[in-house]
Amino acid sequence: MKSALFPSLQTLFQRFWDIAGGVSVRSKILGIVLGLVILLGLGITIQVRQALTQTMAAQLAEQSVSVARDLAARSTDLILLNDLFALHRLLQETKANNQNVAYAFLLDADGQVLASTYGEIFPIDLIAANSVEPASRHRTVILATNEGYVWDTAVPILEGEVGIARVGLSDVSLRNSLAAITNQLLLTTALVSLIGVTAATFLTWVLTRPILDLAQAAQAVAKGDFAQRVKRWANDEIGELATAFNQMVSELAKADEIRREREVLRRQLLEKVIVTQEDERKRIARELHDSTSQTLTSLIMGLKVMESGCADRQTQQQAHELRQIAIQTLEEVHDLAMQLRPRLLDDLGLRAALERLVKEWQVRYRIAIDLMCHIAQERLPDVVETALYRIIQEALTNVARHARARNVSVLIEQRGEDLVAVVEDDGIGFDISKIEMGDSAQAHLGLAGMRERAALLGGTITFESEIGRGTSIYIQLPIPKTVEDEAANYDFARR
Repeated sequence: MKSALFPSLQTLFQRFWDIAGGVSVRSKILGIVLGLVILLGLGITIQVRQALTQTMAAQLAEQSVSVARDLAARSTDLILLNDLFALHRLLQETKANNQNVAYAFLLDADGQVLASTYGEIFPIDLIAANSVEPASRHRTVILATNEGYVWDTAVPILEGEVGIARVGLSDVSLRNSLAAITNQLLLTTALVSLIGVTAATFLTWVLTRPILDLAQAAQAVAKGDFAQRVKRWANDEIGELATAFNQMVSELAKADEIRREREVLRRQLLEKVIVTQEDERKRIARELHDSTSQTLTSLIMGLKVMESGCADRQTQQQAHELRQIAIQTLEEVHDLAMQLRPRLLDDLGLRAALERLVKEWQVRYRIAIDLMCHIAQERLPDVVETALYRIIQEALTNVARHARARNVSVLIEQRGEDLVAVVEDDGIGFDISKIEMGDSAQAHLGLAGMRERAALLGGTITFESEIGRGTSIYIQLPIPKTVEDEAANYDFARR
């Protein structure tokens, strides 16, 4: 039972804390001040009412006894003389001189009413409501009526031999006084609450203004604005916090400047490496095409002449086999030159180079591939075409080596000032987190190289893959607006 109750209390406390935690500091301070003022005012009001009620009730009881005794003393002779008119006048005078007197009447020794303030209609039940022994000096009881409570006091006249004097004092004045005092206390509480809220508002403004400035400055710093500084409002803890914040921002600005410089240097170095790599690929591809291919072609032609002019059957067969080896080598050199730097990319552009790449890749690996290319411009900047071609080439190489896919789709689309490409396969997929943690160094380097090529142009590349669900690669590259932008990229990369 306790174990079930404890989590429920924790849940309630958590809900309360969630609600309270969502309120601003200013509202919390105002709520605390207002709550304390209201609680204090209500507490004082209740205590004052209780104290005044007891005091005024005691005074009313004493007044009831005093009036009743005075009435008994003044009515003794009149009762002995049987002067009823004077008795009525005495009762009316007693009621007129005491505003709290609700009624007064006199009883003879037999308990019959001699005179009363009620006139002709006298409530008979009132006689039995209070009685006093002859030996007692007085007896007071509290009677409940429709108009409130009445302190009824009975005083024997000459030890009851002459009669009894009865006086009833109403609590109307007591209730009126309590109501007036309560209203005054509540009005004072409201006035103090207003003053307290005003003072708390000013206090919270003084306290929270520096905190709000710190919060705004922290948000700006989070967005990369390290020029933010906050004013030191006072020499208190918040002032110390402002000074520490400004020092922290200064250190962050220095660290960010160093990071930017390192990033620029790293980018320059990476661009130089990639540009140098492309230039070297282009030079090697040209050498293979212009020198090695021509040499192999001459060797093939010579072996063909040798095969045709040789009479020895065995020598002719050997020349034929050597010519076939030379032809195969020429094809491999041609494929290698195309992989290093396809001439179509320089001559006809990205679309033609990709179509050639896809066609040869599909023949070599026997995997169905679908290429869709929607590019509005006939030619794109060389840096964009080269980067996207190398990324797609690396992606297809990874598919052939690792994916075990049966189908691959490549979509390239120009969207405004961006070039977007998507490469998807239905292979076995992989765990991206494990690859990025270095479980496969070759694959990790391949993904890193693709990311670096995209980042150099200010683009992004995203990998999505699940085991058994294939892999999707999303590439986005910005397209420079003018030829001058492209030249600037090359100049920046070659510095």
